[in-house]
Amino acid sequence: MENLCCKVTIACDGERLSLLQKEFPHIDFLLLEGYHITYTNNKRLLPLKILRQSPKILQKIRKENRWLQQTIIERKIDAVISDNRFGLYTKQVPCIFITHQLQIKAPFNWLEKLIRQINYRYINRYTECWVPDLEGNINIAGSLSHPGKLPDVPVKYLGPLSRIKTTGNRVKKYDWLMLLSGPEPQRSLLEEKIRAAIPYLKGNVLFARGKPGLNEEEQVGTAVKIVSHLAGNELQKAFEESEYVLSRSGYTTVMELLQMKKKALLIPTPGQTEQEYLAKHLLQQKWSYTCTQENDLPEEMAKATIFPYNLPDLPGDQLHQVMQAFISKYLPGNS
Repeated sequence: MENLCCKVTIACDGERLSLLQKEFPHIDFLLLEGYHITYTNNKRLLPLKILRQSPKILQKIRKENRWLQQTIIERKIDAVISDNRFGLYTKQVPCIFITHQLQIKAPFNWLEKLIRQINYRYINRYTECWVPDLEGNINIAGSLSHPGKLPDVPVKYLGPLSRIKTTGNRVKKYDWLMLLSGPEPQRSLLEEKIRAAIPYLKGNVLFARGKPGLNEEEQVGTAVKIVSHLAGNELQKAFEESEYVLSRSGYTTVMELLQMKKKALLIPTPGQTEQEYLAKHLLQQKWSYTCTQENDLPEEMAKATIFPYNLPDLPGDQLHQVMQAFISKYLPGNS
């Protein structure tokens, strides 16, 4: 953004705020309350749990929209980029909605169509929609980012986005890099499963618990190192020094894995249809291996090491070009 002569302000809260402030200490930050959706440890009850929170979520969307209108005036904002937040639209300035989920998966086709209608009702209030995926048939997110019907607003495919790039200069240090992330209670449930499997694991392991608010380190025997969190350069270094990666199939993590061309075992968060679909889609393309959280972990890790991976050579992202075109069209004074 500096190369495009733009001043950036980031709005978020909680662990995201703390993490981003460490990553980008020279950027202005504003406190914007998140949706704070709560989850369940029973994946069958998750859709009902989310449905019950719908009134609260809609109230948060209306609240963040009012917040945005006032903030634009106070901060003299020229444009807004919303990372999948439905209330950050306005007619005052151009607004971008970023998502890889144009189609949100559901157990029934009629429900998927209904959810897509609601999704598009919000997306169509924005100036453009940007999708971090490849445009053609060979892509990362499958029907999530390439549904049969697109929104009415212009859709721009950015290509895969990743904050880390391979250098090819590291020597292998770990057989497995284990990355935890995502909402509770499922994050803790998978951590318990990993800790129980540690005595049966072979080779050297680096285990990042996905707790960015902590700064703890633990050594289990001579082969397993446990840290609270890996950020920025630490994560890139860990990727390059590891032969295999175990992680959730969250989209940001998936893009980073593919960018680094890492062989991975993906364990979707139970009940999260997006992650379950992504893991299956990537397995079908032989871009990664996958199993459920209920499976025997050491056994599945052994299978992952003999899986016939066919890792792709993905092109670079088009973010700078799309951003430049957007600025030239809607903010000519900044171009």
